[in-house]
Amino acid sequence: MPRRPPRGAPLPTGGGPGKTLPMPAAGAPPIPDRTIDTSGTLCPFPIVETAKAIRMLGPGGVLCVIATDPGIAQDMPMWCRATRNEHLGTFREGRTWKSYVRRRRD
Repeated sequence: MPRRPPRGAPLPTGGGPGKTLPMPAAGAPPIPDRTIDTSGTLCPFPIVETAKAIRMLGPGGVLCVIATDPGIAQDMPMWCRATRNEHLGTFREGRTWKSYVRRRRD
């Protein structure tokens, strides 16, 4: 049985079992231009709200999505690939997940 990553460690998202996203520089997540909180909602709501919020950012802007649905760890990287936005990482903090997305530069 695979072990869980330690709290605050990057989550395995995409690229197969055991592959994790690197921690941002100096162990700190990127500074977002905008943050949305989708806590208490389930799929597809966090992704729907992400799609709305990312349109309000300029090219290269960073969005932080706070969620309590653990499915965001798989959904966000897939949505980013489908929309050509950059998934910067999804991290667990206690009972919440924070997912960072950079808007594509067109």
